[in-house]
Amino acid sequence: MIGINARIIVATHRNLLQEVQNKTFREDLYYRLAGLPIHLPPLRERGNDILVLAKHFMDLFCKENNLAKKTLSQEAQQKLLAYPFPGNVRELRSVIELSVVMADDETVLPEHITLNTSSSVSGLLNTEKTLKEYEIGIIQHYLDKYDKDVLLVARKLDVGKSTIYRMIQAGEVSNK
Repeated sequence: MIGINARIIVATHRNLLQEVQNKTFREDLYYRLAGLPIHLPPLRERGNDILVLAKHFMDLFCKENNLAKKTLSQEAQQKLLAYPFPGNVRELRSVIELSVVMADDETVLPEHITLNTSSSVSGLLNTEKTLKEYEIGIIQHYLDKYDKDVLLVARKLDVGKSTIYRMIQAGEVSNK
């Protein structure tokens, strides 16, 4: 028999303790995995980390491809900071690598940065709706995004959970 020393690192976007309480995740497996939980917020919530990572990816890409070092203009930095990065760090890396290729000189300008702006949230204001219709759309979007977790959605949107439950009962939003 050969002994080994191993560590298991697990990542998820779900609250596993809550999943155990909802009986959608095995309790015994949860306690085998539970060790040192680390909450890593999404890139959109990490402010200037976007710029630090962008510089790192830019320098790395330039070095790997024998290109002259490039920098981000102030306007390009603002464009990156204003974008929510739903694809997180992988998306940021792809955006930066493409922008380096698109930039003719050593400065990356906003027009060199291609962002995916076709998400359902960015298109939200492109149609005329009533305030109630916008509210329903936003709550439904968050319910879908957070796996129908009403308590989490209520916290994220700073509304009472009873408001969301009323909307579910009225059939305005779906919790299925």
